[in-house]
Amino acid sequence: MNKDQHQSSLFSSTDEHDTQANALLSGSIPLAARMRPKSLGDYIGQQHILGLNSPLKQAIKEGHCHSLIFWGPPGSGKTTLAEIIAKHAKASVIRLSAVTSGIKDIRLAIEQAKNRATESATVLFVDEVHRFNKSQQDAFLPFIEDGTIIFIGATTENPAFELNQAILSRARVYTLKKLNNDELALVLSRALSLVNKQDDAVISLNADARQSLLNRSDGDARRLLNLLENCLDSQTYKKLANGKTKAITVELIAQVAGSKIALYDKGGDAFYDLISAFHKSVRGSDPDAALYWYARILTGGGDALYVARRLLAIASEDIGNADPRAMQLAINAWDTFHRVGPSEGERAIAQATVYMALAPKSNAVYLAFNQAKVLAEQTSSLDVPDHLKNATSKITQDLGHGESYRYAHNEVNAFASGENYFPQALAQSLSFDTEFYQPSDRGLEKQLQEKLNYLKQLNQNSSEQRYD
Repeated sequence: MNKDQHQSSLFSSTDEHDTQANALLSGSIPLAARMRPKSLGDYIGQQHILGLNSPLKQAIKEGHCHSLIFWGPPGSGKTTLAEIIAKHAKASVIRLSAVTSGIKDIRLAIEQAKNRATESATVLFVDEVHRFNKSQQDAFLPFIEDGTIIFIGATTENPAFELNQAILSRARVYTLKKLNNDELALVLSRALSLVNKQDDAVISLNADARQSLLNRSDGDARRLLNLLENCLDSQTYKKLANGKTKAITVELIAQVAGSKIALYDKGGDAFYDLISAFHKSVRGSDPDAALYWYARILTGGGDALYVARRLLAIASEDIGNADPRAMQLAINAWDTFHRVGPSEGERAIAQATVYMALAPKSNAVYLAFNQAKVLAEQTSSLDVPDHLKNATSKITQDLGHGESYRYAHNEVNAFASGENYFPQALAQSLSFDTEFYQPSDRGLEKQLQEKLNYLKQLNQNSSEQRYD
């Protein structure tokens, strides 16, 4: 491909739009492309950002386009909205895909935008923008700043994690959502009307079949239209006395759709959303929901051992000493997976999941440790008390290391009542709270609280005896 050919592949000229228009009328391009809205009036969904009198809608209508990022799931209308914005701004459009483009393509697009600067503004639309690395993203910055391009990026990943702060500071982020069932139903109705009109036919679709199409689309308009088109292409029209028809049934939809590929990306938002839902279900003591999210992770190709590692974290963070057996069960499940393989090992992790969901919950250790770390950072210069130091030599003995240390096993109840194990400044200060661990009244921690209360009473008695 030479330079001129490559430039034409980046830019949609008027002739190309005419060709596309003819193709739309002939029905020779995919249904999803034929159904792409050309105006805000035809656009379906995203009313949270395009509702009546919303700032974005007003800006689009007035042709005041600014650089922005559309973040949302597949089929939510990111590309379509970018096209509509460009049309209202009377701007030329250059399209790049970060999946297939590199720094040379970016430079060529910028050069193209500069050449057209006297004719019209240029919208540079970058699909899957999160796939560009830092240097590639940085290449846009000067030209966003000087107005050479109106930058519109589309991404399915969280921009806060995937895009440079420099880009985010120059482009407003709008979050798009999955289409709801009513919005999908409207897309489906429009598509059926278009097909009926173009083919001069009647598409038969009962309520169950409609609902099946909507359910299998999962909020993705493109998936809905592709599934509908595949169902139509899988059969021929039946001729009737008053015309021709095709019937789409639930059985046909199931055959055409096949097995649904689970939404799961080991490095993306779907991964973190699923593991977050799993963790919160276990913490919330719902074993059924926990098993469901665990199964979703496995169905999407996730690693069962990642779930096992998360269970270990849950054992200390959310269960703690309310049931210390939870940690051992998590380790046993992990060990079982390695010993017997995924099939039985996944079941062992499921067993641990159910146990932890139903175990008594306490984050007392988690909170206590966090408080201890904060105090340790604030008082890291305080010396260890002499009686807690080891007397490792004659010199340290002379310095008093270990002197007056009370060996707990030689004390009544193996407890040196009244002893201090904190730096002296903390023990004597009223400014610092050193009682970190506050057991809950659930599970074993109820007994641990009783033990703490008993020990505190012994300490108090010892203190009172000293001052008598």
